[in-house]
Amino acid sequence: MSRLTLDKSNKKILGVCAGLANWTGIDALIIRLIFAVATVIGIGSPILIYILLAMILD
Repeated sequence: MSRLTLDKSNKKILGVCAGLANWTGIDALIIRLIFAVATVIGIGSPILIYILLAMILD
């Protein structure tokens, strides 16, 4: 399995979703939709998770 990093070439905001998509092998659009739906529904803290991943990842 490859290393989890930000994807600067396929980014929309910071590259977190694109990096997760590359790491898992799932399309980036699906990861972005999951984050968007989770934010709207209010499951957990997806915005906080996104910001933390952006700060932690390379």
